[in-house]
Order: sequence, then structure tokens, then C-alpha cells
Amino acid sequence: MQELEIETVADADLSDPVFVEGLPGVGHVGKLVAEHIVEEGDSTLVRRVYSEHFPPQVTVGDGGVAELAHVEVHAVETDGRDLLVLTGDHQAQENAGHYRVTDAFLDIAGEFGATELFALGGVPTGELIEEYGVVGAVSDDSLTDDLEDAGVEFRSDEPAGGIVGTSGLLLGLGGRRGFDAVCLMGETSGYLVDPKSAKAVLEVLETLLGFEVDFDALDERADEMEDVVEQMQQMEQGPSPGSEDDLRYIG
Repeated sequence: MQELEIETVADADLSDPVFVEGLPGVGHVGKLVAEHIVEEGDSTLVRRVYSEHFPPQVTVGDGGVAELAHVEVHAVETDGRDLLVLTGDHQAQENAGHYRVTDAFLDIAGEFGATELFALGGVPTGELIEEYGVVGAVSDDSLTDDLEDAGVEFRSDEPAGGIVGTSGLLLGLGGRRGFDAVCLMGETSGYLVDPKSAKAVLEVLETLLGFEVDFDALDERADEMEDVVEQMQQMEQGPSPGSEDDLRYIG
């Protein structure tokens, strides 16, 4: 296998598409958004990307059939801007690999005529939150006005330590290659998969790009995670004083 291989699965005729990335990261926020768009929209798998920079593993699917680690690019036609959505279960494992595969993603975006891109992810707060804000970063300050109108906040030095991985490099390398590059990061505790943060990011993306998708599946996942959070909080608090659980240890 070569260092990087791009498999053409299908072609798509998209009108002025926007490249959208959602790979695993903090709270899996970007991945949840990208997968939801693909599942709910009129999508077509157009490219698979394989690379020796991905983890050395296969996924075992139906009937025990193994599939080599890869990521996928889907063309999604919408009532607003058409989308070219990158998602999958893996990112590169080392610094040089991140640069190499991100360059390949930008090549694919350019191949389909995209000049704008949105990298999606999460920004950790370190605590459970009720109000989910969306923090932004851009490749050029000319892009901020529309984002602020859509409710995106810009905060100096946040996230602390910068934006790492594919999302950060799409912003940096994309800007150097002439793309209008934006990173949208949903606030999240960072402890769990966070569908509520994903919904906040998706709502901003809908506003900016003029499309709509059904939120029911994402809301169901959010309800499931609420149950998990409540159970965790109960375990952290322990039994209340004087409860029957306490009495079992007396005598």
C-alpha cells in the first residue's frame, strides 16, 4: 500500500459546494454533525481515503468481513449550499501524517470546486454545561461578520493550546491555499460524546449555508446522554444521609 490512496467511488455534480469536516475529536462534536448531515441528507459516497498514517487496524462488519481503516467523503445536495462532507472514525497518528492527509483532503475539496470549508469540533469546558455556545476561528478576519451574526463567538486564546489535528490544519493549510476556512467548535464538557453541543454547531451551520435537516435522531441521542449524565451525577453524590442504603452498613 502507498502512503496515501484516494479511491474514487462515484462522481457528483455539485453546485458551488462547501467542504465540511467532522472527524473524531473532543466530545465527538464534529463527527456527530457530519454523520447526521450524511444520514439525514441526500448523500452519495464519492471518495474513500486510505493511509498508512491511520491506525493499523481493520473494522469487522457484517458476516465477519474486515475493512481497512479509512475516512469517507460524501456529496450532499441540499436546498441551500451543496456540501462535500468528510467523516470517519480515524485521524492520523503522528504530526507528519496529519499534514499529509489534510493536504489530500484539500485536494479533494479543490477537485469538486469547493473554495470554502468548515472544520467542526468541540472546545472543552471541563464541566457540565446547560447553555451550549459555539466558538469560532477563521483563516481571515473578513469572514467574522457573518459568523457573529449567526451567533458564533470569537475568544482570544481559546481553545487553550490552539486547534490541533485535522480541524486546525484545514484552517491553517486551507487558508494558505486560498480557501475561506472556518472552524466551528461547540462548547462541551469534554467528558462524553455530546449530541447537544453537536446540535448547537449544526444549527449555526444551517443558518450560514441555508439548508435544513431533521433533528429527531440527534435529539434522541441527546436524551440518551442526559440519562447517562444523571446516572453519573448520582454515583458521584452517593446515597443521601439516612437513606436505606446507609442503614445497611449500620449494626
